[in-house]
Amino acid sequence: MAEYQLYCFAQSGNAYRAALMLNLIGAAWEPLFVDYFAKGVTRTPEYRSTVNEMGEVPVLVHGDKKLSQSGVILTYLAERSKKFLPRNEDDRLEALRWIIFDNQKVNGFLGPFRFLRMFAKPPGHPVVLEFLKGRIDNSLGILDKRLNGRRYLIGSEPTIADLSLVAYLYYPAEEFGFDIASQFKNIAAWLDRIKALPGWAHPYDLMPGHPLPK
Repeated sequence: MAEYQLYCFAQSGNAYRAALMLNLIGAAWEPLFVDYFAKGVTRTPEYRSTVNEMGEVPVLVHGDKKLSQSGVILTYLAERSKKFLPRNEDDRLEALRWIIFDNQKVNGFLGPFRFLRMFAKPPGHPVVLEFLKGRIDNSLGILDKRLNGRRYLIGSEPTIADLSLVAYLYYPAEEFGFDIASQFKNIAAWLDRIKALPGWAHPYDLMPGHPLPK
């Protein structure tokens, strides 16, 4: 058995953060497929009593530990591996600031928008999608401005803040109905830099469950 196990599925950007981190630090890990779409596993009493009471992925298993929430998982892995760890207290606080902004605003809007547009049956109401798209454009604009003249969010090296923010940004443009990389040039260049890191892999290659059965 690998040292780490990760409850995940390919369409989850939240799980992708953790899976990508595991790959980039060279950890020995294996995915534990969560059949979210076909069986609604995360909503079952068994999952909530034995895996995660919040009914979410990702969940990282390491020995007798079970960690949920991707920001917690990223922090845990960074502290253990000493990789992608902010260098000092000021950088740690700055990383936390961007991780919270990401969860609330960037991928916090992108995730629901993509789900309602691509996977929900019936799809989300156009008014709701329009509302979310406006918030997405504003949040991505803030991120793009931050990356103007910067290689990474904090300093000259990538940290867990960068790995948090890429959560949904590598999924195909057709799933969103718009092309993030073509609209935001600083984000596009930054995504290319993250993609060049040894161990990078696309979410659909890194986690099980793609493509969905028709």
